[in-house]
Amino acid sequence: MPKILVIDDDELVRETITTTLKMEGYETISAQDGRQGIEEARRHIPDLIICDVTMPTMDGYATLSALRQDPSTATIPFVFLTGQMTKSDMRQGMELGADDYLMKPVRVNELVAAIQARLQKHALSRKEAERKLDELRVNLSLSLPHEIRTPLSGIVGFAEVLRDDNSTLKPDEISEMASMILKSAHRLGALVENFLTYAQLQMLSSRSEKSSFVGRESTTGLKLHIEETAQRKSAGANRLKDLQVSAVDAEAAISLQSITRIVEELLENALKFSKPGTPIQVTSTVEGDEYVLKVRDHGEGMDSIHISDMGAYRQFGRTNKEQQGSGLGLTISKMMTELYGGRFSIESEVGKGTVVSLRIPSPTTT
Repeated sequence: MPKILVIDDDELVRETITTTLKMEGYETISAQDGRQGIEEARRHIPDLIICDVTMPTMDGYATLSALRQDPSTATIPFVFLTGQMTKSDMRQGMELGADDYLMKPVRVNELVAAIQARLQKHALSRKEAERKLDELRVNLSLSLPHEIRTPLSGIVGFAEVLRDDNSTLKPDEISEMASMILKSAHRLGALVENFLTYAQLQMLSSRSEKSSFVGRESTTGLKLHIEETAQRKSAGANRLKDLQVSAVDAEAAISLQSITRIVEELLENALKFSKPGTPIQVTSTVEGDEYVLKVRDHGEGMDSIHISDMGAYRQFGRTNKEQQGSGLGLTISKMMTELYGGRFSIESEVGKGTVVSLRIPSPTTT
């Protein structure tokens, strides 16, 4: 039996709604103001909350904000019940994470229909989240052990040789082994960094957190930043000659740290899945009110199934070739782009290459 929390300072309205919902088969809890509503929500964890907007002590917006900041109540569907509503009121509520608005006086059939719709949508969202979590567990079990053991084995193996045979090794051999240990350590460090970044982005992708990023930061001088980042990544893979950069100087509503990370991940992916001697093209343009960045390689490419299945710790082609990486690069880039209100897309053809595009709003449109 679904549990509904009703928060309203008007006792008659509160009693009418709870009585109606009980007759429809719902279990109900009631609270006379926002503070009591928060306490009841934390105590009972209802399946849905109906809340008045205008209340003394703590209004509906403050109540919603507090609930969305608490992990135990952050995902509970929340419906505002109000006697008056403007576009700015609705926008304020939606930005805080409200799921719906109902106008007083509300008819029974409208109230029940709204509750059923939100409960069904929430159930589908939970089912999808569980599916993705199961998929993540499978992908982790397939890729992460290999990605940890490979660099760790290199570190341990060369360290043991240096410890046991250091008296017989030549200086150049010691130097080479130290370089291999450093390379393995960097690979392991990159894996840990990607894992932490992905976990953080997952937390920030909630509606309440995500809305706070849109339009909050901007970066100017993108041409220089993109050129320097692309050159550094290509030089590290000894493929500077393959790099072709054509970028415009512009401003976009995204932090410098995030756009730099995105370029690094896209270059890493392009370098990994294309052969030395084939071009990697990085271009940027301004189209209307969007900053458009594209990274193109002429490598292995992906089919439509692989593109639609793109996700954390998912690797393609592990069965027929050695492949480094946790499969997080493109996922992190996509999540970062969308966090700032941008759009991310992939076009690819097997055997011909891949084009990854992202569109980020300009500061004036956010």
